Formats: sequence, structure tokens, C-alpha cells
Amino acid sequence: MSSRLKQILQIAATYIGTVVGAGFATGREIVEFFTKYGSAGFVGILISGILFIVIGTKLMIMAKRLGATSFDEMNQYLFGGIASRIVNVLMLIMLFGVTGVMLSGAGALFWEQLHLPLQLGILLTLLVTYFVMKKGIEGILWTNSLIVPIMILFSIVLSVSMFDPSAGRQLFVERDFVGDWRWIVSPFAYAAFNLTLAQAVLVPLSREAKDESVIKWGGFLGGLGLTFILLNSQYVLYSVPRVMSYEIPIAEIVGGLGVVVHYIFVFVIYGEIFSTLIGNLFGLAGALQRNVRLSNQVILIALMIGSYLLSQVGYSELLHYLYPVFGLIAIIFLGVVSAKKLT
Repeated sequence: MSSRLKQILQIAATYIGTVVGAGFATGREIVEFFTKYGSAGFVGILISGILFIVIGTKLMIMAKRLGATSFDEMNQYLFGGIASRIVNVLMLIMLFGVTGVMLSGAGALFWEQLHLPLQLGILLTLLVTYFVMKKGIEGILWTNSLIVPIMILFSIVLSVSMFDPSAGRQLFVERDFVGDWRWIVSPFAYAAFNLTLAQAVLVPLSREAKDESVIKWGGFLGGLGLTFILLNSQYVLYSVPRVMSYEIPIAEIVGGLGVVVHYIFVFVIYGEIFSTLIGNLFGLAGALQRNVRLSNQVILIALMIGSYLLSQVGYSELLHYLYPVFGLIAIIFLGVVSAKKLT
């Protein structure tokens, strides 16, 4: 494999790995943003996919041309001096909040799916995170290059399983196009929230690219990969009766596919939590290092301790209170990036 192709695939994998998280893997996020709107959800995913390809790529090219090293430099360019300070503080809170959510999710996964102590899951995740983070952007690239292909493979396995007549499962549940106007807002909110947080990794990632064509191809493949996984998951969830009543909808399908698939499912969820976690911590550490006179290691340890304390609040409580506020901030960010011309 040529170094150029390797770099394109690494950018694509890191983009996918940074966007997806615990809610994505369990199916809960996809149900809330897309599946509950019936077949309109498929159209919504295509809209989100276009935004991931176009805006995500634009963000990386913009960062490359600016020579930005972290999201706070990018925000200064997008929003100007005074407004960027407010946005940067909100971004730090968002990233830190979602880091706590992911860490709490890792503990919940150990407890609910593996029947192991919740604190063991959190502390083990922090330990592995520390060693990956010491490698910097190279550690993030390597981790996502390992995790993302497994995510895509798992997504395909789930879709194929819906064609298996021996599974005794209804192949397709007919649902009409839902006429609720919110279906058209949902894909923009979903893409906005995920792109705002992904900025923490996409901005420094752009510096690793040899040239803009590598970024364009990496952004295109990353956005396409996200669209593919979303469509696959939507198809599977759309085929599940009473899908809105389940906390972990994907588990309802996985439960009937055997022990091996169940453990792959657990690994995929953990991988998606971990990839989002390290991406957020990387962005936080990079931004703080520019503004605080402390070594990167001290900042990282302080962030990990803070994330641990926040994770004790609980996964569902954090999601309930933090995500709606973050969504509003993200919509503003998406609008500004879309309007800004590339120079």
C-alpha cells in the first residue's frame, strides 16, 4: 500500500471513529434521530451523509490552509476574537461533558453486558487511554485503523442477518413516510452535533495530510463510510417491531445471533466509545496546552481525573442534561462553517 493511500484511509477511519460513539453502536442515537420518522429516516441519513462529506472535508481543508493546530485556533478564524473565546469555552465544556458520558458508557457496558464491576470498566478504559494518548495523533490514527474496519464488518453482518429466513424474524416492517416536520431538522442537528465535536480531531488531523487532495479523498471516504454504516443500521432498526421501546435496540437483534456475535457486538460498542473518548481528550489536551503553562502529561492526567469524577454522575443522566444544550451550540457552528468561504 502506498503512503498516500494509507494516509487517505487513516484520515477516513479517524473521521468515522471520532464521529461514532456509544449511542451510535447501540442504535439508540439512530432511532432518536432517524428511525422514529419511518422511511423519512432514510432520506434524513442521506442529508446527514452529504453534510459529513461536504462540511467535514471543508473543515479539514480550512484548517490545513490556516495551519491550525487545535479547534480554538479554528474558532478564532470562524467567529473572530471575542465570540471565539465564548465558543471555545463552550467547546471545552462540550468535549469534557461527552468524555464523561463515554467513560460512564464504558463502565455501564462492563456492568450490563459482561457482568463485571462498573468501576473496573472505567478505570481500565482510563489506563488504556493513557497509553494511547502518550503516542499523540499516531496513537489515534492506529486505534481507529484497527477499530473502524471491525465496525463496518459488524454493520454488514447485521444487515445480512436480516435476510436469514431461519432466524424466524420478520424481514421488513412496513412503515409509512412519517409526516412529522421534525424529520427534516433531525439530520442537520445530528450532523451539526457530531461535526462540532469531531473538529477537535479533524483540525489537527489535517496537518498530517501531505496535500489537500489527500484530505478531500479522506473526507469523502470518511463521510461515505459514516453514511453506509448509518443506512445499514437504519435498515436493521427499521425492521424491528416496537423499536422505540428498547434502550439498546441493536441488542434485540444481536441476542438471536449467538454468543460469538454478542461478544463482537460488545467489542464494537467498546471500540466506538473508546475512539470517541481518545478523540475528545486529544482535542481538550491540545487546546488547554496552548492556554495553560503545564506539560501535556499533567494536563492529560488532570483531564482523566476530571472525566472520572464526571462519569460517576451516570450515563443516562449525563445524556439527558448535556446533549440538548450541546445540540443548540452545534447548529450555530454548522451554520457558520457552511457560510464561511474557503480562502
